[in-house]
Amino acid sequence: MACILLIDDDPSLRAILAKTLGYAGHTVYQASEGKEGVDIFRATPVDLVITDLIMPGQEGIETMMQLRRESPDLRIIAMSGGIDNSSLYLQLAGKLGAQRTLAKPFTSAEFLQTIDEVLARPGPPDAKPA
Repeated sequence: MACILLIDDDPSLRAILAKTLGYAGHTVYQASEGKEGVDIFRATPVDLVITDLIMPGQEGIETMMQLRRESPDLRIIAMSGGIDNSSLYLQLAGKLGAQRTLAKPFTSAEFLQTIDEVLARPGPPDAKPA
């Protein structure tokens, strides 16, 4: 299975998503904001980064851009929801290199299916909304 870095400032959601990934057989590293996520990424090779977009500290768009500069072929899934402009943020994330986007709330099945689809794709990322 894959090594996945999960970046989200909501500790409850992050815990649920991490458990879901763990039950699916993935190794999961967790960060509560973008800078911490970039530091973990630099120290630990991962197959996929899943990041929230709206976070305190370093937010998701900046984090994605930094990760993409350092690792152009890195697979990234962006997620957002619960705010008025979340669809705009998700569209921007797709244009800036997220292979897929997820609008919160989503089901565990949607989450795992999106991960499986992104991990199955070879080559450089191409943004496609979920």
